[in-house]
Amino acid sequence: MNAIASGATPERRLRRAARAVALGLALAGAALLGNAGYIHAKAWAAQVLIHRAWDARRAGEPTPRPWPWADTFPLARLMVPALGVDEIVLEGASGRTLAFGPAQLDSSAVPGAPGVTVLTGHRDTHFAFLEKLWPGEALTLETPDGVPHRYQVTGRKVVHRDDARLPAEAADGGAWLMLATCWPFDAIDPGTPWRFIVTARAQ
Repeated sequence: MNAIASGATPERRLRRAARAVALGLALAGAALLGNAGYIHAKAWAAQVLIHRAWDARRAGEPTPRPWPWADTFPLARLMVPALGVDEIVLEGASGRTLAFGPAQLDSSAVPGAPGVTVLTGHRDTHFAFLEKLWPGEALTLETPDGVPHRYQVTGRKVVHRDDARLPAEAADGGAWLMLATCWPFDAIDPGTPWRFIVTARAQ
């Protein structure tokens, strides 16, 4: 049977192929949109649960986990009023923890205590605001007892990850805060060796 007799002319075959491609692209686009929506919904739900866990911590529960299988719990609340920043700081700066918020390095000082409290977060989410944080800016790190520990930014710098030392001024016996994230902020490569460091002293 020839193409004319069967009705399958080259033009019709081309139109069918085009419709198939269009349908495939539409389905792929819907799948991507659905996946993006799921990711955003998951992130939103995680923040709701983390804030509930913070409320439980404020109420006296020692290590309230945001969800049953979480390997972290809220430690403090970081606020930068001038930038509209209000973040719950989590315990343990592991990769899983940093996906949900900034975290405190286990070996660093307790917020408000003498020494250096080190917080770290991702440059493209929770710690993206560090790029806009300048000396003189005010920060507050609230602990579960409701005490607001106030800091003032003293400096910012970019260092190699192997040279991310505590500020020399920290030897003065005061309470310091060091915020760290990867640099540059607009880099695509997640493996950058550079760190952006902001230091602040308790007031």
